[in-house]
Amino acid sequence: MPRLAMYAGSFDPITNGHTDLIERSLQFVDRLIVAVAVNVQKQSLFTVEEREALIAATVNNDPRVEVHSFEGLLVEFALSKNVPVLIRGLRAVSDYEYEYQMALMNRHLAPTMETVFMVPSLDTTYISSSMVREVAKFGGDISKLVHPSVAKALKQKFGTG
Repeated sequence: MPRLAMYAGSFDPITNGHTDLIERSLQFVDRLIVAVAVNVQKQSLFTVEEREALIAATVNNDPRVEVHSFEGLLVEFALSKNVPVLIRGLRAVSDYEYEYQMALMNRHLAPTMETVFMVPSLDTTYISSSMVREVAKFGGDISKLVHPSVAKALKQKFGTG
C-alpha cells in the first residue's frame, strides 16, 4: 500500500519554504496531497484556482503530488481521501503551541490519524506568505523566496513587473 500524506495550508502564495517541505516529504511518502484551504472569512490575494495552479507549477506537475482545495475541517477532508498522516510545518517556536493544539484536536476527531511536524531548511525558515506578499507589493526582490511562476504572478497582481 502506498504511503500517503497531506500537507495543508492557504498557500497564498506558495513559497520556497512550502516547496522545501513538499520535496522533503516526498522522501518518506509515495504520494502527497497538497490541500489548499478555502477560508471564506479571509480575503486572499490569489483565488483558489490560481493557488492550485501555482502549486502545480512550483512542483513541476510532479505526479506524486496531487493538489486539491477544501472547505471545513482538515481532518474530515483527510479522512475523505483516506489520508493517514498530516504534515505540518513549524517555522518558529511560536508555531508549536498552535500546531500542537491542532494535532491534539485532530487526534480527538480521528484517533488513527497521525501528525508529523517538520522544520524547514535553515535557508527558508524566515519565509512566510505574508512577508512575500508585502515585499512583492512594494516591488522588492522575491526571486529567492518563491518559484519564478509565483514571482511573475505576484508582479502581475501588484503591477510591479
